[in-house]
Amino acid sequence: MKPDFEDIYYILPALITIITLEVIEMIRENHFGAGKKSLFASVCIGSVAIAIASLVKGVVLYIYVWIYQFRLFTLPADIWWAWVICFFADDISYYWFHRCSHQIRFLWASHIVHHSAQTFTLSTALRLPWTSNITGTFLFWAWMPLVGLSPVMIVTMKSLSAIYQFWLHTEKIKKLPKWFEAMFNTPSHHAIHHSSLVNHLDKNHGGTLMICDRLFGTFLNKTQKPVYGLTKNINSNNPFVIIFYEWANLFKDLKKSKTFIDCLNFIFNSPGWTNNGNSKTTRILRAERLMNKGRIRKLQI
Repeated sequence: MKPDFEDIYYILPALITIITLEVIEMIRENHFGAGKKSLFASVCIGSVAIAIASLVKGVVLYIYVWIYQFRLFTLPADIWWAWVICFFADDISYYWFHRCSHQIRFLWASHIVHHSAQTFTLSTALRLPWTSNITGTFLFWAWMPLVGLSPVMIVTMKSLSAIYQFWLHTEKIKKLPKWFEAMFNTPSHHAIHHSSLVNHLDKNHGGTLMICDRLFGTFLNKTQKPVYGLTKNINSNNPFVIIFYEWANLFKDLKKSKTFIDCLNFIFNSPGWTNNGNSKTTRILRAERLMNKGRIRKLQI
């Protein structure tokens, strides 16, 4: 989830009300407990993230407007089908931004914040990075003004997508009707995305729709209870520690790099890549899991 524009302010009262109701329900069920500090961290992180997004929105919009000058076509904003095109284009852009944020460490250093909570509640949706615009994530949408989509349409659709994704962060909503689960992102699908189980890693990257995940092989149905958080949790509720945790690790790795190639790998390779094998990427973790399952089967035979 990544709100970019101040439209989010208009629904803040509703978001606060819904989060409060969820907290009350968790207290009633005696499930809140240690979640108090996590909730406080999420609210602090989200508040600053929304403020930062509002400050930089003008810069992002200006860049889209500048690119729009070189558009190949013009899709008028007053025609309904142009908005349909914008909707699908935004969802495709979000998918690739999200997928790359899990596969390129430079982008993961920001995105890790959203996965840092070891709970899956509506307040988890507030864990938004402060540094994502610095890493240029808004450029994943830069092709849209080139094909003639109005910058105003683009930023509006991005905002609507972010609002839609808020309600995905809850275990209170179980499986929805099959037709809805087949096409749209739901709490059931997004719970898998926030799981740290090896077979759940880097799955279900979609924003509003699940179409890209199904097309590009990253879709996974929920058949196993997720374990929320990271493969190596941050174990801190200090907002500043959470925000800059992976950036600090990245700079440490760069500092001890012996070659330029190592530096490039630390920045652009998958999270977990090292030149000494001290940590593991998702691909390696999956390969080891398959090998272990194979050994277990042989022992059983």
